[in-house]
Amino acid sequence: MSQNVFEEIKRIDNNSSEYWSSRELSKVLEYTDYRNFLTVVNKAKVACENSGEVIHNHFVDTNEMVQIGSGAEKSIDTIYLSRYACYLI
Repeated sequence: MSQNVFEEIKRIDNNSSEYWSSRELSKVLEYTDYRNFLTVVNKAKVACENSGEVIHNHFVDTNEMVQIGSGAEKSIDTIYLSRYACYLI
C-alpha cells in the first residue's frame, strides 16, 4: 500500500483527530473477507496492550451505515483505528 492511498482513506472527526475505518483499510490491504482482517486486528490489539498503550485509545468499535440495494441503508460493525493501530496492523 502506498502512503498516498493510506492518507487518502484517512478521516477526520469533529475534534480534528484522524482515524481510519477498518472496513476501508481491509479493502486497501486486499483482504477479500473482512473476518480474516479481524484476526489481524485482534493480534494488533494484543501488541498495542503489550506496548503499554490503552487499546480503546486506538481501536474504537462502532457502527457505520452503508448503502444496500434499492437505496436502503444498513448498519455494519466496524472499528475506527488510530494511526498507531494502523501501524500495528
